[in-house]
Amino acid sequence: MATVDAIFEATIQVLLVDGPVRLTTTHVAERAGVSVGTLYQYFPHKEALFYGLNERYLDVLADKVASACEAQRGAPLAQMVEALVTTYWRAKTERAEVTRVLYRSVAELDNTALLAAFSRRVDAATEAMFASACDAAFDDLPTVNLMLLTTIFGTVRNIFERALSDAEGRALHAQLSVMCLAYLETVRVTRRSVPAAAASAD
Repeated sequence: MATVDAIFEATIQVLLVDGPVRLTTTHVAERAGVSVGTLYQYFPHKEALFYGLNERYLDVLADKVASACEAQRGAPLAQMVEALVTTYWRAKTERAEVTRVLYRSVAELDNTALLAAFSRRVDAATEAMFASACDAAFDDLPTVNLMLLTTIFGTVRNIFERALSDAEGRALHAQLSVMCLAYLETVRVTRRSVPAAAASAD
């Protein structure tokens, strides 16, 4: 909905200037070009506004990861890793200032349910992708997948928490792909092709 989109974008702009503590719904409404009453129809208070904004952000992020995973079904393991790391990295850093301010906005917010829903979607998408790898299989894919995602998510968040430079971020991006692939190569089981004779017998 256009009104909600305008409110969300206005919230981001006000957050960037005022921060989460000083932000008011009045300022957001003015920036969005709507009345305070209209804003309250969708978000009755500031916490609801922050919750909705973070929900939208996580939904879009999950969509990007899921689409990337779907596109890599059946691909080699190395290609999958590069696609996953790059997709998540770009999604979090293409508007780095927005990601940074959203991290700050959830400081006083109970976003447990949001993160759980996001995790379920991403876990399912990445597990399905890795299960389809043409050159590898895993004895305990859920655990392997959890370890991999924890590494990726934690590394990206660390960029913002430590306020690393663009150059440092690019270096970490490259090293993260190397590290993730090395881990998967270590724990994988080689996927063997079905012999032609056996396949024809079926």
